[in-house]
Amino acid sequence: MKFALIKERKDPPDRRVVLSPKAARHLEEHFPEAKVHVESSDIRVFTDEEYQNEGLQVTDDVTDCDIMLGVKEVPVEALVADKKYFFFSHTIKKQPYNRNLLQAILEKNIELYDHEVITGPKGRRLVAFGRYAGIVGAYNGFRAYGLKFDVYEMPKAETLPDQQALVDVLQRVPLHNMKVLLTGRGKVGKGAKEMLDGMKLREVTVTQYLTQTFDEPVYCNIDVLDYNKRKDGQDLGKKDFFSNPKDYRSNFMRFAEVTDLYIAGHFYGEGAPYLYTREDARSPNFKIKVVADISCDIDGPVASTIRPSTIADPIYGYDPKGESEIDFKKKGAIAVMAVDNLPCELPADASMGFGEAFLAYVIPAFFNGDEEGILERARMTQNGELTEPYMYLRDYVDGKG
Repeated sequence: MKFALIKERKDPPDRRVVLSPKAARHLEEHFPEAKVHVESSDIRVFTDEEYQNEGLQVTDDVTDCDIMLGVKEVPVEALVADKKYFFFSHTIKKQPYNRNLLQAILEKNIELYDHEVITGPKGRRLVAFGRYAGIVGAYNGFRAYGLKFDVYEMPKAETLPDQQALVDVLQRVPLHNMKVLLTGRGKVGKGAKEMLDGMKLREVTVTQYLTQTFDEPVYCNIDVLDYNKRKDGQDLGKKDFFSNPKDYRSNFMRFAEVTDLYIAGHFYGEGAPYLYTREDARSPNFKIKVVADISCDIDGPVASTIRPSTIADPIYGYDPKGESEIDFKKKGAIAVMAVDNLPCELPADASMGFGEAFLAYVIPAFFNGDEEGILERARMTQNGELTEPYMYLRDYVDGKG
């Protein structure tokens, strides 16, 4: 069985890869019936030579391989018919900009396995870059704060080699007695928390955060029931919130009244209340001046996020009164960092972490008869048709939905 690490061709280029050189060699050593061919690339974070040094074949032509492993969407013209592909297709939510990609995949009889739907038997995602989004997003939030108020400068994350280098910079930042709020306790939230703990910020409880002042910077990591409450006042637990989100209203404003920097690392489910609305942001009691929106849901639960930003230009300003974009340094503007591809700024660490999970959960499924259904659940297309779990995309493919 031949696996190919394909060259990333989407623009702007992505330097990440599914398997690092050491991970690719590990695959061959632990599964002797497998071979890994590496498509030559001048943009990948690991060089061709690094793969060759691990005894792997680097080539310009991988069309003889069975399974193509990529990160971002493959351009239609680069798709090879009758192959198995793994990448983030960004089609499962019927994204209109990728309809033609899914159409081409079906026309070319490609088996598509989307990284986003690689899950365990209980539905938990097994491979993701979320942790690294949290790591870089937290760093970028502090960088945005320094730029907003001209109190310190930090290099861009993409210019630093790894997570430890980011932590080293943060530990040298002169912070006043600011309050930092973090939402989310999944992979993204945990990644952001790693950075807050790494820079030795003191974590405080919800009650302490809301009622006390401090002579040092502190942070509070809140979960869904800290910023949402049932409309009828009952406390029925998190399971009830996820089952009945429309029975809840936001209780976030009490945090917005005392927060300097807000790091949004939560998952937002359909039907849940917005954390804060545009009307909330206009309130004189709304004190947040910098938002690092890692989740980056546009015109969604974090009202100041009106568009994604880019690695090249990561910060914009939101004017609560005009509900429009302005210079983030202007008085009254909320500085918004909403880069939607944050792990790209830490490509080596992100690739190594992703590869470890891919080796642990996905690769064995090819050799054990897919005993846990890993491949079956992630397979979106087969024999030129959508598979049963993804038949809801039929109208989307046909241009009707």
